[in-house]
Amino acid sequence: MIQPAHSITPDPSKPMLELRDVSHVYVNDQGVSLAVEGLNAAIQRGEFVSLIGPSGCGKTTILSMLAGLFPPSRGEVLVDGNPLAGPTAKIGYMLQQDYLFPWRTIQENALTGLEIMGQKTPAAVSRAAQLLEEMGLGGMASRYPHELSGGMRQRVALVRTLAPAPEVLLLDEPFSALDMHIKLQLEDLVQETLQRLGKTAVLVTHDLGEAAAMSDRIFLLGRRPGRIRYVFDVPPELRALAPTAARRHPRYQQLFDTLWEHLDSEVIEQTAEEAERSREGEAE
Repeated sequence: MIQPAHSITPDPSKPMLELRDVSHVYVNDQGVSLAVEGLNAAIQRGEFVSLIGPSGCGKTTILSMLAGLFPPSRGEVLVDGNPLAGPTAKIGYMLQQDYLFPWRTIQENALTGLEIMGQKTPAAVSRAAQLLEEMGLGGMASRYPHELSGGMRQRVALVRTLAPAPEVLLLDEPFSALDMHIKLQLEDLVQETLQRLGKTAVLVTHDLGEAAAMSDRIFLLGRRPGRIRYVFDVPPELRALAPTAARRHPRYQQLFDTLWEHLDSEVIEQTAEEAERSREGEAE
């Protein structure tokens, strides 16, 4: 089911994440740039939501505001019903690069977040060790990052993010630099882990297939300034499957084609607008 953006209404049962009339403006030496405008969305506890849209539409800006890295220029971001005033232990952020410290062992890298937050208790260290075991890294705790493959390094990054027990995980294209086989394995592992732990997740991705296979809902942002144009409810038949299995289901291709059609129309309109602005600049 596809809902127009204007039909999104906050759930009275206190969503895990909320954007209320959020807009953000960047100001630099080149002037003022409106990145996103009028965003309203509610993400429920335990839900997996993906953000897709044309390049430059503000997906990472939204993720940064949800992480509390900076406040919106207008509007409000809420976490668990409370206004977000800055970075919080409730939210973990996993990036495209693993950013492991090369001089630290895998175990030490996994504990980095706990150390920064002052949460390196025996119970937390034990939890991190258990997560390494569950990620298939238990026997590699004493190794160093250069001894691991890219997929294994991303598993360590996931453990580092989950060790402080955040309630929300923000994922900024964490699989995009990996080979397809490793990428699919990690999609399954990440989804299973987040579901088992009951985490809420927001994924930014350019991979429509990834969004279709992993999500409960998919938000399509329009061209800059980013606005939520459509919300796609992923069919329950796909949500019940692991991502690799979902990709083989007949409904998967239908959803992928729908996402492609809507995204393609946004890209075409964006390209036309950019060409018009270029002609106007040449005329001046």
